Amino acid sequence: MARKKPSKDHDERLRELIEEATVDCHNEAEEFQGMVNMVEENVVCPFPAKVIGQTVEVTALKSPPQGFGITAVCRYQGKEYPIDIASLEWTGERPEGFEWIEAYLTWLKTVF
Repeated sequence: MARKKPSKDHDERLRELIEEATVDCHNEAEEFQGMVNMVEENVVCPFPAKVIGQTVEVTALKSPPQGFGITAVCRYQGKEYPIDIASLEWTGERPEGFEWIEAYLTWLKTVF
């Protein structure tokens, strides 16, 4: 099945979110922190996602102790696993604030 191409309105909305998160930033490190802050503040956990085809519950989103990225803390069969947010597969349900995850992933593509 072919993926739908994002609409211009959707792309524009993501650009607006990126601008909101990075408006006062002077470098990529500050932009990264701005994007992470917005994801952490606006995405409501827990929510379902998939990792290698298995349904997990994402209980938290946080920046790793070192480097770039956002770690999704995923609960599966009673244990918690740190997974990079870009590795999550989305189920039919999207968490409240999901557009911030989309904005972060879009920003990430422009930086790296």
